[in-house]
Amino acid sequence: MSNPTRRPIRRIAICTGGGDAPGLNAVIRATVSAAANRGWECVGIRDGFNGILQPERYPKGGVVHLTRDQVRGIAHLGGTILGTTNKGDPLHFPVKMADGTVVETDRSHEILAYFEREGIDALVSVGGDGSLTIANELHRKGLRVVGVPKTIDNDLDKTFTTFGFDTAVSFATECLDRLHSTAESHQRVMVVEVMGRYAGWIALHAGIAGGAHAILIPEIAYDLDKVITKIHERDAEGRMYTLVVVAEGAQPRHGHREVLAPAEIGHAERLGGIGEHIAKELGERTGKDARVVVLGHLLRGGSPTSFDRLAALRFGTAAVRALEEGLSGIMVALAFPNVNYVSLEEVAGRMKAVPPDSDTLQTGRDLGVCFGD
Repeated sequence: MSNPTRRPIRRIAICTGGGDAPGLNAVIRATVSAAANRGWECVGIRDGFNGILQPERYPKGGVVHLTRDQVRGIAHLGGTILGTTNKGDPLHFPVKMADGTVVETDRSHEILAYFEREGIDALVSVGGDGSLTIANELHRKGLRVVGVPKTIDNDLDKTFTTFGFDTAVSFATECLDRLHSTAESHQRVMVVEVMGRYAGWIALHAGIAGGAHAILIPEIAYDLDKVITKIHERDAEGRMYTLVVVAEGAQPRHGHREVLAPAEIGHAERLGGIGEHIAKELGERTGKDARVVVLGHLLRGGSPTSFDRLAALRFGTAAVRALEEGLSGIMVALAFPNVNYVSLEEVAGRMKAVPPDSDTLQTGRDLGVCFGD
């Protein structure tokens, strides 16, 4: 965290990178409005940093001027008016060579040169672990940067929660509420796969709120025999259906995660398929009708909940206040009752997993939820 003596701010840029999440537009609106109140101009970079690094893709410009009128009425909308990407890391940008091979190239100097040339004094970078790692490196290279934590996965450290998480959990919970009746009517095992990558926050919170009977998360290697025992116990009690929530990154005790696509240059591995695998095995081993529901990108869409909307608006205005105070290399974070500042160094490259002593996890155990262990 630094408070350097620099030229006064007159113009700032906003970028939204990584996966989309409800609340991104609220952050954009808050940042632009708070900056305008200070007499600052705002520009938005399209699709992470691709608007600067690949300007030829944008006939109307890869960097757009943002005014108060342009962001009016967008806080309740899902997605991001600037677009986003998880394939445009300027530190490891995929470049196709003449022989057809693809190599990673550090193009961060082009970002710095663009900011200097266009008179942009600071960056508000809205994103998850990957985006904030990039933001931290740009700060270390001399750019004035403030990060805003965004991810439906809630796996960013040093903040109570990220915006987007509450909306994802609320939707997943509603889906589970609906599945209870159809599962009970047909005496089925319903397996619901949710996002979260290597952290089980969505599965845990939605599973407990939605009354799931088994929840499988990446932090606890599961034994499917334990889930089968749970199913048999429920059948013996006359409760002839079972709801199983599984995080996409869940891993069996003696096995591996399900991967839809391996990691490649410019893109991390893509998880998925664990729900189908578990439903098939549960059906075969219990003799019950087992079905799978993959919520997938439904968790990313739609209007943000009031909690996420308010958090995003608070984060956007706090980012502007931090810049006004001369700060750089920090992330705004939720620490009830206030938003505070933490160093990007403390956040970059770190993942917040569900701790084994989590009160929410213990709540599930006390309610009789099976975690596969």
